[in-house]
Amino acid sequence: MKLFKVSGILLLSSSLLFGCSNTDKAASTEKAKEAKNSVSEALKGITDEYRTYAIGEIEEFVKATEAFTTAVKNGDIEQAKALYGPARMYYERAEPIAEVFGDLDPKIDAREGDVPEAEWGGYHRIEKGLWIENTTKGYEQYADQLMKDVNLLRAKVDTVEVTPDLLITGAVDLLNEVSTSKVTGEEDRYSHTDLYDFAANVEGAEKIYQLLNPELKKKDKELSKEIQTRFDEIYSLLNKHKDGAGYKVYTELTKEQVKELSQAIDALAEPLSQIGMVTEAS
Repeated sequence: MKLFKVSGILLLSSSLLFGCSNTDKAASTEKAKEAKNSVSEALKGITDEYRTYAIGEIEEFVKATEAFTTAVKNGDIEQAKALYGPARMYYERAEPIAEVFGDLDPKIDAREGDVPEAEWGGYHRIEKGLWIENTTKGYEQYADQLMKDVNLLRAKVDTVEVTPDLLITGAVDLLNEVSTSKVTGEEDRYSHTDLYDFAANVEGAEKIYQLLNPELKKKDKELSKEIQTRFDEIYSLLNKHKDGAGYKVYTELTKEQVKELSQAIDALAEPLSQIGMVTEAS
């Protein structure tokens, strides 16, 4: 053991005293760096894959919106009603990216009271005309503007930088949106097609989970398993409320059934909020 004499006092070499040489520290630092780079590289592939998925959903949203707005402009109220819920699902799945554009999201998706009356347009404005006023008359201009805004969204979405943080917060935000506005029935307050949005938000969150899951399993297999179990429970409940290829009117659900859905979302949100660990080096 090396000893050093300073002002008559014997000191142990710090590297020996703490059992770690400079070489050991360098090696440890290098390993940590390699682990972090490995995580970053894996997440880069995941974010690229999610980007492709989200753009695909937005492209389908453009097509669905075109069919919806065409029905509105043609005065085909029953067709417009039939297309409303399914069309919005594409937007709801890709909301973590769609909401990046703070100027477009309110134009497409604002509910009554979210924006000044004079600025209110988009899907929910037309929804009110279809279900409350039972007409398409006078809503042609809103249909035209909605189509313009959705096309602009598609043009802009290519510019979004998809980061791991966007995915992680996006998955949790999708579930929070369900628990705060979908479960209460206030989202589609005129059509009561809330279950379409509900299911789409869950599907969007599950897609993010599926992409992150290989990395999550490396960190915590039990957490990964719990999250999947919670997703399965929600889908089991949603399937009870299917109506053909779509879903029942939300107002047909009992208070107990709504409570079941709310509790299932809460049970998933807690473990899902922990998926941020995938960004941490082992």
